[in-house]
Amino acid sequence: MIKILFVCHGNICRSPMAEFVMKDLVNRAGQADAFQIASAATSTEETGNPVYPPARRKLAEHGIGCAGKTARQLTREDYAQYDLLIGMDRANLRNMNRLWGGDREGKLHLLLDYTSRPGDVADPWYTGDFESTWRDVLEGCRGLLEHLGR
Repeated sequence: MIKILFVCHGNICRSPMAEFVMKDLVNRAGQADAFQIASAATSTEETGNPVYPPARRKLAEHGIGCAGKTARQLTREDYAQYDLLIGMDRANLRNMNRLWGGDREGKLHLLLDYTSRPGDVADPWYTGDFESTWRDVLEGCRGLLEHLGR
């Protein structure tokens, strides 16, 4: 089983979008049993809050639900529990490295590193552009799935 944790600042926009897009992709590929997929935040400010309504609506436009998801913060145990810890931007990676004292097993990556245009997934909390975030997340998740040979 491949265990993936998607990470962003608050766990209410980008990382839950990635979590549920990836779950949808592996379900469609008949691979759901081969994966454990979740998401978390580097901060505590949104802990316990549901997925941000515009992010929920963007997922719903594509037939993807996220009911019951609430934001949670990363824990020290997450590094050992997951095979891949996928940040949405460089600030997420810095915060993860700080929490875990580095990346001794090479588990930390950016989502867009699995595309032809590596970089940061823009934060729609600030841009309001959930369509661009959707496209980035979908492309990144498809690239990650392909990278994993699935």
